[in-house]
Amino acid sequence: MLGEFKAFIMRGNVLDLAVAVIIGAAFGKITTSLTEDIIMPVVGWLFGGLDFSSHFITLGAIPATYTGSLTDYAALKAAGVALLGWGEFLTVVINFIILAFIIFLLIRSATKLALRKDGDEVPGDIALLTEIRDLLKNR
Repeated sequence: MLGEFKAFIMRGNVLDLAVAVIIGAAFGKITTSLTEDIIMPVVGWLFGGLDFSSHFITLGAIPATYTGSLTDYAALKAAGVALLGWGEFLTVVINFIILAFIIFLLIRSATKLALRKDGDEVPGDIALLTEIRDLLKNR
């Protein structure tokens, strides 16, 4: 069973998938930082200093033992208060749209590159058939 597992892990698809997951996780962190540290502050500045990630609606009662700020989303959430975090959700949606667009651009570029590469080289079987056709024409 250990040998079968080793053969499974060493297959190209599994290794490619593992690399893709690791790169995807790192890329996700980059887009999260892009959204939270660059795009959302600019959007907030355009709208008069709004920070969307801290906008929420309180749905539940705040515990009597809570001593933090009533405008601190993270602290209220940690205290177990039921919150509708629409600002955080908006930030995540923008992050997703950016990530999806970048992946679209990457796949589009890779597809164009693959088509261009395929157009430059003629597969061996087609080259052989072309050669046979040309020899038959000369008879």
